[in-house]
Amino acid sequence: PSAAGARGPPGLPGAWVRFGAARRAVTCFQAVHSLAIGTTTGYRLFSLSSVEQLDQVHESNEIPDVYIVERLFSSSLVVVVSHAKPQQMNVYHFKKGTEICNYSYSSNILSIRLNRQRLIVCLEESIYIHNIKDMKLLKTILDTPPNTTGLCALSINHANSYLAYPGSATSGEIVLYDGNTLKTACTIPAHDGPLAALTFNSTGSKLASASEKGTVIRVFSIPGGQKLYEFRRGMKRYVNISSLVFSMDSQFLCASSNTETVHIFKLEHLTDSRPEEPPTWSGYMGKMFQAATNYLPAQVSGMMNQDRAFATVRLNISGQRNICALSTIQKLPRLLVTTSDGHLYIYNLDPQDGGECVLIKKHSLLGSGKTEENKENDLQPPLPQSYAATVARQSTVPSTSTMPGYSEDGGALRGEVIPEHEFATGPVCLDDENEFPPIILCRGGQPGKAKRS
Repeated sequence: PSAAGARGPPGLPGAWVRFGAARRAVTCFQAVHSLAIGTTTGYRLFSLSSVEQLDQVHESNEIPDVYIVERLFSSSLVVVVSHAKPQQMNVYHFKKGTEICNYSYSSNILSIRLNRQRLIVCLEESIYIHNIKDMKLLKTILDTPPNTTGLCALSINHANSYLAYPGSATSGEIVLYDGNTLKTACTIPAHDGPLAALTFNSTGSKLASASEKGTVIRVFSIPGGQKLYEFRRGMKRYVNISSLVFSMDSQFLCASSNTETVHIFKLEHLTDSRPEEPPTWSGYMGKMFQAATNYLPAQVSGMMNQDRAFATVRLNISGQRNICALSTIQKLPRLLVTTSDGHLYIYNLDPQDGGECVLIKKHSLLGSGKTEENKENDLQPPLPQSYAATVARQSTVPSTSTMPGYSEDGGALRGEVIPEHEFATGPVCLDDENEFPPIILCRGGQPGKAKRS
């Protein structure tokens, strides 16, 4: 899926991040097994076919100082914004080396989100919704509350194309907008303080959010907006949530921040009623305690019902932006973490017992694209034979992904075309002469006024 982005101006999975001072990079996970980074010299696209193998699919140095780069899953369509022209969005077919179109806006572009139906451009006080098939401007949402980070989220499920963005600059209100019908679906009073992170699950049926305090993460049903889960990241200190992302099966939710700890929460199945407990002393006391919480202040009783992290990762760095993604690689769940020093870390996640995730690989993103061995692990004592330890080194032969339209074995690298059924309507093929979108060049266009060549 489209990964939640990092911010910086915003960007990856959910947000967009600016990397490093000398050689900053913007990172974006796409389709879970694809990675895009923007640097001072241009941008790079990678395909992660296995834990050991990180292939560079494409590198472009035509536009310097790129701070937003979004790829449409594993297709050839990529959207780029640079600091040289921060008010202009460029859409490319990178395999042909051609520009499809470009649009200019009234102020700096802070974030871009896209799925197979819609392309969203977020400015500080307005949002533009384009039809991705012909880049036609469908809707302009004006006078949105000041959104200096460009915070917004778009469901990757084009069947609903839900868009979420802040409804207030002072409180944690979320506006849920239907990108297909172009109407507001509902507003969700998610937090007391301003929002810091938003992300949808893969089907667009759940929305997770965090406020600027970063202590509580909530999950809501979509489109109804009912609160389903509430997770506590921590109580001792406020943090800046830089990345919030679901796993593809929606069983896990990962949150990273400017601290050294990454938290992974497990979304247990909700049931309407609990089975009757046997008449034991502990069962009786449990019911008494549960009844007592009804008489406590909402703040206190709510805290008692909150779940803590199922699994964690302690990074070797703190204070840097990082972006996370949860993926299944070689049939095993993995946590991917990119950091602002230009590295990709891969951890094993134990789906049964959780606990501390095991670092198994470190890749360099700003070098030649070759992998780096995990020297830190070489200095550590042998690990116990737990689940995480026994699967730490698997065969490098990749498995075929069950996700439609792309595969773990480098389908994007080989130019695999997204099947027609994955798009909402009409013929779809990014790698043949019937170009999609059906425009070659439309230079200097204003939103809604781009010319086809």
